[in-house]
Order: sequence, then C-alpha cells, then structure tokens
Amino acid sequence: MATVMAATAAERAVLEEEFRWLLHDEVHAVLKQLQDILKEASLRFTLPGSGTEGPAKQENFILGSCGTDQVKGVLTLQGDALSQADVNLKMPRNNQLLHFAFREDKQWKLQQDARNHVSQAIYLLTSRDQSYQFKTGAEVLKLMDAVMLQLTRARNRLTTPATLTLPEIAASGLTRMFAPALPSDLLVNVYINLNKLCLTVYQLHALQPNSTKNFRPAGGAVLHSPGAMFEWGSQRLEVSHVHKVECVIPWLNDALVYFTVSLQLCQQLKDKISVFSSYWSYRPF
Repeated sequence: MATVMAATAAERAVLEEEFRWLLHDEVHAVLKQLQDILKEASLRFTLPGSGTEGPAKQENFILGSCGTDQVKGVLTLQGDALSQADVNLKMPRNNQLLHFAFREDKQWKLQQDARNHVSQAIYLLTSRDQSYQFKTGAEVLKLMDAVMLQLTRARNRLTTPATLTLPEIAASGLTRMFAPALPSDLLVNVYINLNKLCLTVYQLHALQPNSTKNFRPAGGAVLHSPGAMFEWGSQRLEVSHVHKVECVIPWLNDALVYFTVSLQLCQQLKDKISVFSSYWSYRPF
C-alpha cells in the first residue's frame, strides 16, 4: 500500500510539474502564435497584398456571372472599403443601358464588424503578456473562450451574409452613393459571402392600388427572388428581376484560413488544459 501511495504521489508530482510548465511556458507560446496569425489577418482587411505600414493600395475586381450579361462592372477595393463601383445594367424590357458609379467623395465599408472582432481578439491576447503568470487552468480556458467567441463572430461575418428586408436595403446608405442617383425602380446591395464580393441589383415595379395580387411583404433574406413584395413610403412594390454578379477577393480567403487555424490552436490549448482536470477533478484546475 505504501508503495502504491508513493507511486501515486510521484505521479502527481510529475503531473503538477508538467502542468506548471504548460501554464508558464506553453500557454504564452500559443498566445504569441495567435497574436502573430491574427495580426496577419488584420492586415488583410487594411493592406491587402502588402506586409508594410502605409496607405492601402487599390485593387480592381471585374464582376461576372456565368448566367447573365445583364450586369457588368468593376469594383475597386481599398483595404476593406469599397472605394469605387462602376456598374452597367442592361434593362431586360427595352435593352436600355444604364450606367451608375460611386460619387467620388464616397466609400462603402464592407466588413467593419469582422475587423473589429479581430482587433478585440488581439486585445484580449495582448492583455496577458509574457510577464503575466496564469495561476489556474480555468483562467486559460476563460481567455480561450473569449478569444474564440470573437474569432467565431469574425468568421461568421464572412461566411454568413446579413439577412435584410427590402425596406432595409432601400434605406441603406449604399443607395445614396451613386452618381447619377439610382432610378426609383432599382435597389442595389453589396455583401461578402465567403471569399466573394457579391453585388445584387433588384428591378422593381409598383403594384397598382386596384391590383388583385395578395400583398405579402417579404421577410429578411440574403438574396430576394422575383415576386418578393414590400412597402416603401406610400407605395407597394414588387421585385420583377434580380441580377447577381460576383468576384473572388483572394485576401478574404486568407482571412478565413487565419480564423480557422487560430480557432484550432485555441481548441488544442483548451484540450491540453482539460486533460489535467481528469487527473485531479476533485480540485479546481
């Protein structure tokens, strides 16, 4: 019995020494690795293609679709800001060509929320610098959970586009950024989906007061379909045509990879901490 107890005590001493090393050394090594990865991710939102400080360079992307040539155009990105949009729309009914572009004094921020979540994750990591001594595993788990929450939200901003109602799109500041002003029977929405920048143009027509159609306002959606109805001002409107074009943004794919790798590192560290809890689950770890 004494031998068994001695073995158990020796085993516990080894485990406690390993756990102290994990808390004092490996945790900080992982935090530093996470900081480096997320700083690279942050740069993708502000300085695509550049690893140095300075003004974000402009990049042009050609909009395209394999299903239609009704909409063509070029979008200009400066970091995560849409600094110019030059769009041509061929009207289906009469083949009239409409051209509209951003006013020169306007920019449209694409994913401010995603960048903010990355910045918050970096702040959480830097608040525990190399001199900070973690005292318990629970403290590390709490930090990892907080960082993972921010990273998950940042990734979701890129992978899950916002669902908007048609009145919300109509009220968006994006509609007031074009010169000449958009015709009253057009709505435009721009959003990110994974590594693509998508532009949708909705053509509308007014429903007559004596219309026999059953008016049912559409709810929120990423992409509305023809036949969707909504009320705007004193008018009832219906979507007659939908045109969607998109372009691949390479740095968005980079950002998604960085988010995934960071989340995996966080989870691996959590798993290592949790392994020790199974050895002495009767005490706080």
